Amino acid sequence: MTPARKAIIAREWIIFALSFGLGGHIALGLVLHNPSPERWQAMGWNVVFIGLFVYVAVQAGRSIYLAIRSRRVKLD
Repeated sequence: MTPARKAIIAREWIIFALSFGLGGHIALGLVLHNPSPERWQAMGWNVVFIGLFVYVAVQAGRSIYLAIRSRRVKLD
């Protein structure tokens, strides 16, 4: 595996881990603002779904940014 490929894989794993970490913090904040046993039991799934949503949103934002940036380069 080339060093460039390793850097790409490392960057994607970092984005993935940070997204799920942020999703966990968002889910914990939601539970702490309304503590009930049902919310605590569903917290694991909330972390997964919110983390996945954050990951998809970050990837969509990166795609839009790269599309705009590549278009500007072509126009110049």
